[in-house]
Amino acid sequence: MEKNDQAEAGARTEPPTKPSAASVASAPRSRKWPWIVGALVVVLLIAVIVLRRGKSKAEPGGGGRGGAGLQAVMIDTALAKKGDIGVYVSALGTVTPFYTVSVHTRVDGQLIMVHYQEGQLVREGDPLAEIDSAPFEAALTQSEGQLARDNALLENARLDLSRYQEAFAKNAIPKQQLDTQVSTVHQFEGTVKLDQGQVTNAQVQLNYTHIASPITGRVGLRLVDPGNIVHASDANPLLVITELQPIAVIFNVAEDYLPQIQGQLKQGKQLAVDALDRSQQKKIASGVLQTLDNQIDTTTGTLKLKAIFTNEDEALFPNQFVNARLLVDTHHGVTLLPNPVIQHNSQGAYVYEVQSAETNQTVALKTINVVTTEGDNSEVEGLDVGAVVAASNFNRLTDGAKVTVRKPGENQRGGGSTNAPRERGTNSPGRKGKKPFSGAE
Repeated sequence: MEKNDQAEAGARTEPPTKPSAASVASAPRSRKWPWIVGALVVVLLIAVIVLRRGKSKAEPGGGGRGGAGLQAVMIDTALAKKGDIGVYVSALGTVTPFYTVSVHTRVDGQLIMVHYQEGQLVREGDPLAEIDSAPFEAALTQSEGQLARDNALLENARLDLSRYQEAFAKNAIPKQQLDTQVSTVHQFEGTVKLDQGQVTNAQVQLNYTHIASPITGRVGLRLVDPGNIVHASDANPLLVITELQPIAVIFNVAEDYLPQIQGQLKQGKQLAVDALDRSQQKKIASGVLQTLDNQIDTTTGTLKLKAIFTNEDEALFPNQFVNARLLVDTHHGVTLLPNPVIQHNSQGAYVYEVQSAETNQTVALKTINVVTTEGDNSEVEGLDVGAVVAASNFNRLTDGAKVTVRKPGENQRGGGSTNAPRERGTNSPGRKGKKPFSGAE
């Protein structure tokens, strides 16, 4: 038994058998072949990329920025036209009525009736309110009675004077008695005249109980209700009436514009003024300049101007803030461009002018000077009439870039017509709310 155990132990401690030469040679090859295959794949990919790049460079019209290695940029275009444009001065204005009347009572009494409705348009002479007239009618009756009595006394004194004159002619009475009667007649004449004034005053006071509109305009809110006792000395009015037609707009302009404005007025020209809304996009009303103030405000260096508007549609409302635009001159036969095609940088304004060529069209950056702007167009200098300029894709354009002009009805996304610029560069003025310009003009 011990011998068997030793034999088993010896068998367990024997060294392993040596591998054969074939197995040793095949092991390294099995680990290297995946690396070789991977290297071949990478080399093939690099070769394909190099070949494609070479083919792209060799293709005609493959220019991009500066015409190197990119496709031509698709753009819309606009045409520099010859036309007329107005020179405007813009300022913030306030709508001001020509007449504003605070209606007060001119007599003391009880307000018994109101004939108007709040916000109503009234005409001059229309009844507005009634004050209790009974006390004033009684005062008129008293004055008329006193006048009748003094008229009778005057008539009697004149009869006596006629008798005294006949008697004096016959030396029946002394001269003093005749003179006294003459003075009595004059006294009664003065009394009658005083009575007539009192009657007239009583009649005027009675008329004041009927309050009528002094002007044509719109009535405001009622400030006193019927039944209240009103006094001529009251600080608060019964109502306020504001004239709306015509109406004025008062605005301030810088003193630098004064010579130009005065020059136009001295030539007898009537300067047009437009009232625009807060965004300066919608014209509310059109009027004419009426007058200038007589002095410049030294604190602001501005001059106050007043324009008149017929306001037939009542679009302008008292104390409304508007943007006033005064037309001071008109430039004729100048070069005009749509505002969206004009770009700006630190050096000023510029456009991308399309170079005329049948194929391989390019754009050239051209610096211009913007003289004035009206609506969607601007007058420019430094560009010829008829020049074609880029109107879209400004962020992809540079001086000398190759372009392709989009034909009318062709959409860069496919389908539908596009006459307006689709993209803006970072140097675009970005005029918010402006209409898109048609590039097919």
